[in-house]
Amino acid sequence: MPTLRTILLGLIAIAIAGALSVVTFRTEPSPVDLHVLERGPMEVTVNADGIVRVREVYEVAAPVAGIARRAPVRLGDRVVAGQTVVAEVVPANAPILDARSRAEAEATLHEAEAALAAAIAEIAAAEEEEAFARTQNDRISRMVDRGLSPLTALEEAARRLASAEAALRAAVSRRDMAGGSVERARAALSDPQDGTGTCCRTILAPIDGVVLRVDTLSERPVQPGTLLLAIGDPTDLEISADLLSSDAVRLPPDAEAWVERWGGETALRARLRRVDPVARTDVSALGIEEQRVDAIFDFVSPSDERPGLGDGYGVLLRIVLWRSDDVLRLPLSAAFRMNGDWAVFVEEDGVARIRAVTLGRIGEDVAEVTSGLEPGIRVILHPGDGIEGGTPIAQR
Repeated sequence: MPTLRTILLGLIAIAIAGALSVVTFRTEPSPVDLHVLERGPMEVTVNADGIVRVREVYEVAAPVAGIARRAPVRLGDRVVAGQTVVAEVVPANAPILDARSRAEAEATLHEAEAALAAAIAEIAAAEEEEAFARTQNDRISRMVDRGLSPLTALEEAARRLASAEAALRAAVSRRDMAGGSVERARAALSDPQDGTGTCCRTILAPIDGVVLRVDTLSERPVQPGTLLLAIGDPTDLEISADLLSSDAVRLPPDAEAWVERWGGETALRARLRRVDPVARTDVSALGIEEQRVDAIFDFVSPSDERPGLGDGYGVLLRIVLWRSDDVLRLPLSAAFRMNGDWAVFVEEDGVARIRAVTLGRIGEDVAEVTSGLEPGIRVILHPGDGIEGGTPIAQR
């Protein structure tokens, strides 16, 4: 008959064997990351690279052909409208004549001097004719007064006097024209170094601002319209964002945007002003042709919140396409496709259960849940292949 000790040892052995079998054959819960759903604000955004630029740039060009002197201002210098000299241009001197051109110019001068002499001689002849016609007119006038000559003779004398006076005036004009030709011919023969090259055209700043670019720094010949420098107000900035045309058409009027990666600690605010009406074709880094368009944004944040930001600086724009202050937010890492619909794994009493959901707006990291889930439900983030309906789970 077994003793009490033997019975106790047997029971202990049976308990140990049962415990070992439970440990051996039970399923370990899979470690997962759980997220509790809650309501809150949500934004749907599109990201775009942007370039900061001065809104109004004033380019200063050479008004005349000549020599632009070394620029009196440098990049970053502040200028005052109507006071600061920003450029000086010395008008071009006459070109140096070669032997043939000088001979032609000398012949032109001789021709002009001869024409002037002829015009002076014409004046002398015209003066004689005018004096004779005036004498004749006076003599006939006295004879008409005495009744010794008919009135028609006086009229004829007056006509000849008027014609002589007109001829004299024409001769004087021809002399002046000939004199101008002589001066022009002499100027063509003058030594370029004897001109008025020391005088220059001084150009003043058109606005108060800062020099943004100096196109002509050292002294050099320039033609009319040659760019010398550019001036702008560094506090009056805008942003040009490079967008796909398919993203640009989704932008709402006056769309808000967050300006990030500009170098400051906090994001800046901006607002859409316009989208260019014409797109362009660009080739991406992968060799794919894309239709892209520029969207122009104005800063909403004041200038004292963006110190150091200047023309040509690069930024990242996070443009808000849609916003709501109260939606049920689902992390996109919890959602997956099942039979063409969206689904998630939810935690119910330590077990994973599949739940079909309907999503509304989808952002970069979260999506709007319109049906299928309620606040407070715990969903599995990044479910792996080992997770399926009924799998025991535990918080990682």
